[in-house]
Amino acid sequence: MQESKRQKQVAALIQEEMTNIFQRLGFNAIDGGLVSVSSVKITPDLLETRIYLSLFQVQDPKQTLKKIEDRSWEFKKELALRIKNQLRRIPEIKFFIDDTLDHVFKMEELFKQIREQDTENKNDEK
Repeated sequence: MQESKRQKQVAALIQEEMTNIFQRLGFNAIDGGLVSVSSVKITPDLLETRIYLSLFQVQDPKQTLKKIEDRSWEFKKELALRIKNQLRRIPEIKFFIDDTLDHVFKMEELFKQIREQDTENKNDEK
């Protein structure tokens, strides 16, 4: 289903504010890696927000996500202070790991292996 204009506006607002909150609370650098808000999706009723986090060089992504989820009440409180004038109700926050970068790196590695095999095959034919 297509996102409405209002959903996109609220998601962009939440993404911007959550990025600032992560920086202010020191969660942008955690467990030896970097954490950033890669995207935000919000339900049509604006009551639930899915925040996708990009984890770069984090030792244990699941443990890092657990740390963030354990403090989700603090993130919601900070978010409420920042957007209370734009929304009637502050949405519930759920965090997810955005693994699209992992897929990109895996695909690039596979393409690299295919190119190397093609080069080897061409050399063998000569």
